[in-house]
Amino acid sequence: MSFLEGKSVLVTGATGSFGKRFVKSVLEEHNPKRLAVFSRDELKQFEMQQVIQDQRLRYFLGDVRDKERLYRAFDGVEVVIHAAAMKQVPASEYNPMEAIKTNIIGAENVINVCIDQEVKHVIALSTDKAANPANLYGATKLCSDKLFIAANTLSGRHRTRFSVVRYGNVIGSRGSVIPFFMQRRKSGVLPITDPRMTRFWITLGQGVQFVLDSLERMHGGEVFVPKIPSMNIMDVAKVVAPECRTEIIGIRPGEKLHEIMITPDDAWNTLEYSDYYVIQPATQWWDAKKFIAETNGKLVPEGFQYSSDRNDMWMKNEELHFLLEREQVEL
Repeated sequence: MSFLEGKSVLVTGATGSFGKRFVKSVLEEHNPKRLAVFSRDELKQFEMQQVIQDQRLRYFLGDVRDKERLYRAFDGVEVVIHAAAMKQVPASEYNPMEAIKTNIIGAENVINVCIDQEVKHVIALSTDKAANPANLYGATKLCSDKLFIAANTLSGRHRTRFSVVRYGNVIGSRGSVIPFFMQRRKSGVLPITDPRMTRFWITLGQGVQFVLDSLERMHGGEVFVPKIPSMNIMDVAKVVAPECRTEIIGIRPGEKLHEIMITPDDAWNTLEYSDYYVIQPATQWWDAKKFIAETNGKLVPEGFQYSSDRNDMWMKNEELHFLLEREQVEL
């Protein structure tokens, strides 16, 4: 039986790329009792209702900044997937307090309301930019990750469990480089920040499945990181717009040459599994010996780091082309 069978589930930020795919997959494959869409954009909710129609769906307009609204929306909910965030790097740099209000204060609101409403399982979505952050967006998401992990000590008798899922760029999602390259094809020129740049890549479907798998695996306190391939930005450009020439424009403020999902400082507490890693919480309440024995995890070597340039998995051009077709991203 599916972990979500017969449960009441809510997704914050559910009108985004991840949320829509998650909602569609859960309704089709996991038979929840109720699935609530929580977001602040009424137009996106209206558009989503035209595409996904189901008697188990509920639509709540609201903002994670509004704690009182969260209390009403989370009433009776058993599982929360927290996907709401301010994600654009330049917008966060220019509007730092807005990013802090949504990504940090909003995270705190979600945590406190989940505990008070006795939600059982909470997964918060993170990003590779949260590891060793170089911009405000990454810094706010790192802070959010820390809040969700520490929340396991706050729940007390309520026994709400919190974990985090961290992964890289999503193929075809709004705001990623692939749709940007597709828009620029008409000009015949693709702007490239640096030809050495590498990124982690995952499809929406893979991201949704990893969150679902993590829900079933979670004890509360883990940061789950999938093993996913890297790709050089020049190869991405060749697949998306082979007819275009490239123009090197230089790395933008707050941008990294390579992304990292597990830093050497986190390696002390990182376990490896067949297709994912787990960063254990570095706290007294976490029983590392028991967790390793129960899950058969293997400690990574000292100094290990999981970065897009040192990755063992590399995506070939034809593989990206296949995934774009499978995700129905028109080239």
